[in-house]
Amino acid sequence: MQHGRHEAGHVGQPPRRSGFGTDFATELRTLVSPRVLGLLIGVLVLQIAFIFSYVAAFHAPKPTSIPVAVVAGPQTQQVVGKLNAIDGSPLKASGAADEATAKRQVTGGDKSAALVMNPRGTTDALYVAGGGGPAVVSAVEQVTGQVEASQQRTARTVDLVPVQKEDGRGLTGFYLVIGWIVGGYLVTAAIGFLASARPANVAAATGRILALVPYAVLSGLLGAIVVDPMLGALTGHFMALWGLGTLLVLSSAVMTIGMQALLGVVGIGVTILIFVVLGNPSAGGPYQYDLLPGFWRVIGPLIPNGAGTSAVRDIVYFGGNHLGGPIAVIVAYIVIGAAIALGATAFFSRRAASQAADPAPAPAPSH
Repeated sequence: MQHGRHEAGHVGQPPRRSGFGTDFATELRTLVSPRVLGLLIGVLVLQIAFIFSYVAAFHAPKPTSIPVAVVAGPQTQQVVGKLNAIDGSPLKASGAADEATAKRQVTGGDKSAALVMNPRGTTDALYVAGGGGPAVVSAVEQVTGQVEASQQRTARTVDLVPVQKEDGRGLTGFYLVIGWIVGGYLVTAAIGFLASARPANVAAATGRILALVPYAVLSGLLGAIVVDPMLGALTGHFMALWGLGTLLVLSSAVMTIGMQALLGVVGIGVTILIFVVLGNPSAGGPYQYDLLPGFWRVIGPLIPNGAGTSAVRDIVYFGGNHLGGPIAVIVAYIVIGAAIALGATAFFSRRAASQAADPAPAPAPSH
């Protein structure tokens, strides 16, 4: 017997040929197989969608219908009309009864700014809320400054709700929310890869959802610790941020479970589309809703990224005055994701059981 003759293959089979050309061709055939090619195309689509969504949302921020209160005595409606007649409608002005009312509207988050005219001079007051987003403040200052200059007047900016000292550019809440959401869908995607994308049955799907609750609670806690006692970026609202973080992690995690149960591995791509491609640029982080193009301005509040960013600002800067809407959106994703997960799992598990109980007939023997 000659040693080494068949070491690359089974006895009686020719050895597997190896070499650069052979291995290259084998790998190339693998990459152009329908399944792998479909995956590559899907990733390419997500990549280009990511680029398009971010650039389209941020490349040319333009103020649109920023809510502004106006106090100008007998001239209030005239000033309101001038502000609302500006080309492109950058502002949505409305009259306020008096200065105190206008300031309350700003500090409560009902208005982004308030222009209070000085009847005894040419220097007016522009009250703003930096905590609602510095980009909006800059836009309002620019637009009202042009209007004031045309009337030989000036406006002194007074920030009634400044960002906290360590909350640089008011972006801490945005990055905190993104971190929570990314953690939610990544942990679920990891479970899908390690176990299976689709839970085996409804009990397994329920267990997978419930198992993520402790993770969400811990994730919410650690995020709140980072921004409050550790870095001091958002202080004074630890428990509220912890609770919000828990809900946000669950919203992305449970929705990812639902998409995986419905679509398998492709479901991960769908959640990336929702939370990354669409959710991040429309969240109102670097540029708030009133500065985004129409599509992103509309969808932003309807995705947990935007709802969560608004919720953080409401909690930290506006006393939670408008918290109901964002929380309802976040909870809706949890409920809808769970419903999809359980419904899709029930459907596919019943179909698998039916196929197992009624196997396809064996092919007739050939003669």
